[in-house]
Amino acid sequence: MISVRLTATIVLLSAFNICTAQKKIPVFTFEGVIYSTSGSVLPNATVYLSDLKKGTVSDSLGRFKINNIPKGNFLVEVNYSGYKSVIENIDFNKNIRHDFHLEIAVTEEKEIVITGVSRATSIKRNPVPIVSISKKTMEQSLSTNLVDAITVVPGVSAVSTGPNVSKPFIRGLGYNRVLVLFDGNRQEGQQWGDEHGIELDENAVDRVEVIKGPASLMYGSDAIAGVINFLPAPAIANGQKGGSATVDYQSNNNLLEGAASWRQHTGVISWGVVGSYKMAADYQNKIDGRVYNTGFRQSSLFGTATLHSDRGYSKFGLSYFDDVQEIPDGKRDSTSRRFEKPIDDDEFEIVPERELHSYKISGDYQSVQHLRFYNNSSFSFGSGRAVTQLGFQKSIRKEFESGENDAALFLNLDAITFDAKYLFPEFSNVSITAGINGMYQQNKADKGHEFLIPSYHQLEAGPFVFAKYSRKKIELAGGVRLDIRSLNTSDLFVKEVNGETVPVKGGDLSGATQLFDGARHLFSGVSGSLGFSYQFNKQWSVKVNAARGFRAPNISEISANGIHSGSQFYQLGNDNFKPEFSFQQDIGVTFSSTHVTLNASLFRNRIQNYIYNRKLLNEQGQDSVIVAGYPTFQYAASRALLWGGEVLIDVHPHPLDWLHFENAFSFVNARNLGLKNEKISDEEKYLPFIPPLQWRSELRANFNEWNCLRNIFLKIELDVFAAQNRVYTMNGTETPTPGYQLVNGGMGADIANRSGEKMFSISILAENIFNIAYQSNMSRLKYFEDYPNDPRGHYGIYNMGRNVSVKISVPFGMK
Repeated sequence: MISVRLTATIVLLSAFNICTAQKKIPVFTFEGVIYSTSGSVLPNATVYLSDLKKGTVSDSLGRFKINNIPKGNFLVEVNYSGYKSVIENIDFNKNIRHDFHLEIAVTEEKEIVITGVSRATSIKRNPVPIVSISKKTMEQSLSTNLVDAITVVPGVSAVSTGPNVSKPFIRGLGYNRVLVLFDGNRQEGQQWGDEHGIELDENAVDRVEVIKGPASLMYGSDAIAGVINFLPAPAIANGQKGGSATVDYQSNNNLLEGAASWRQHTGVISWGVVGSYKMAADYQNKIDGRVYNTGFRQSSLFGTATLHSDRGYSKFGLSYFDDVQEIPDGKRDSTSRRFEKPIDDDEFEIVPERELHSYKISGDYQSVQHLRFYNNSSFSFGSGRAVTQLGFQKSIRKEFESGENDAALFLNLDAITFDAKYLFPEFSNVSITAGINGMYQQNKADKGHEFLIPSYHQLEAGPFVFAKYSRKKIELAGGVRLDIRSLNTSDLFVKEVNGETVPVKGGDLSGATQLFDGARHLFSGVSGSLGFSYQFNKQWSVKVNAARGFRAPNISEISANGIHSGSQFYQLGNDNFKPEFSFQQDIGVTFSSTHVTLNASLFRNRIQNYIYNRKLLNEQGQDSVIVAGYPTFQYAASRALLWGGEVLIDVHPHPLDWLHFENAFSFVNARNLGLKNEKISDEEKYLPFIPPLQWRSELRANFNEWNCLRNIFLKIELDVFAAQNRVYTMNGTETPTPGYQLVNGGMGADIANRSGEKMFSISILAENIFNIAYQSNMSRLKYFEDYPNDPRGHYGIYNMGRNVSVKISVPFGMK
């Protein structure tokens, strides 16, 4: 019923936008020629207005033309491969003819961003620490899931549960502190859990924008650590159409993936569709061999349709994501140390070798389906612009135990998200945006026979105002927001029937046990930010920002009381938690020249009521056990201080412009300060699950053309992870992790025919070339060990060994 009502609402709102767009308003034409600084014309250069979702490519004479641009100030970005991007803010109050002259550049620049601001802006001028990751960068880095693909960014890491489940962390903060968006709409699933991945397909993502630091001002709760916005491909130029088909094979777990896409622009309507399917067997390393029950199957379908008019656009998106993921438990034979599987309640057998190579889903596994329908609209309204987002998501998560057909854990989440803001017309170099966004959730958790959280519904909303002053070399931006979240949980009674726990819904409660007590929670907080950037000249710029973040406790932190099979422990919540508040200061410096790019940033973040998970012990100093086989964990709150920074240096030594040498460094120090007037022991003075110091060096050669090869790259990479000894060792919650080094590499090119047209592209990437045995301190499988006295001297499950990927992509339909 919720989905039907929301679909009708989205359609009605969009129809209103389209109808109002029929009213005649002044529109203008934008045209010109794209030149190089040497005076030659540049064909096939792109000209794009992000705020209007309008763009085109220059013809064989470098000419471009875009019609029907409404009155207003819009940022225009011009791009051409091998040349420095040009970004200009143009006031469209008449027909504009403007030529662009692009300089040759050997360093790479990622300029325009739309996340965390009301209008598209330049990264250099935006006071907030933000980076952009291109599809090319992600494709040239081997990964088995979308989140791992973006950990090439300094300051971004991930907590993982095997090759297909990763949760993003930004500067040491993760879980519900990182807000994930897709096409600007917040991603809502069961993301409060350790082993709950992001329900997104990497084939539907064209680029990623990452805000490092509190972004509560624009997005509210859950953005206290930052925001990751996964963006699909923009609309292609009017009159164009085309697509591609891609296949990928990865050697370590025999991963097979196929994907296909198509895009078309017919003038009034532009649309696109992407579909993919992949499957993998158990992964392997030289310590564990093949790790039983780490295979998966994943399919996805995503489509968009955008209606363009004189006033703006209205974009519809529909996606379906289906993932079946095995859940390892680490149980092994005590003598051979080979993995075991249950054959009945009390007996186990060693897993046959053929089953470790099989794509068949076996043992414990989880099934996740995620459906999304949304609308993004932007249109002229009065003398300003109105921007709206409205979406519906359904997430069904089930966990199955070995040999059972009925779900042990069954969670059914419906979420409605909304965002409406008005962009006032600029005056005296000042732009103001006012709006409100929020969400309604209803999560039913009263099916199955394992119950981790209660059913609940929550409503949250936050009005905000944001202002920006921009003039010549300086930009000053800031704003304030008020958030309110109402969370209501339902009670739940259960009984034992035929040896199985079942919920009791009304009726006779005699003999029933109450697992959850219905409760009401109300959280509120004020957040905001203030920052400025200053561009000294074309090479040097600096930015400073201070922000206050807000996060309300999630349902698990407040109410959890049950077995968390995917985490291998019994989880307890605490209903006395208060919201988290953070205060972070950032300073960043950027240098950009023809042959060198430097980005350096420092941050300091102090958090009140920081919530973390810790293991409990009983009075005898042993693991506290409520259910046999599952140690007990409970959330606690404290004060926290995190500080650190990132440095990225990209060098193209002259005259070897084809050679690229990039070095990236990141570091986080995270201290547990305890509650006020509380003494903290040495075992608990650090926060758990904090990434170690990391250094990444990449040497890459790029060549434009050699015989039938185009866009050639060859690279070698060294990733250095320092030992992580700053860990939360209280009660054995966490253990130190030795450092390790990984060598990765790759090469690829486009293959062209005699006419110079691209026939297909191929890439070969390798990760962990020397097959190093290592454990990441951010891997939860490190603690999956059923036999504490391992005679090999190894504890837990190791990360993936050597992995080689071969990917081929064939374009069709568009030159």
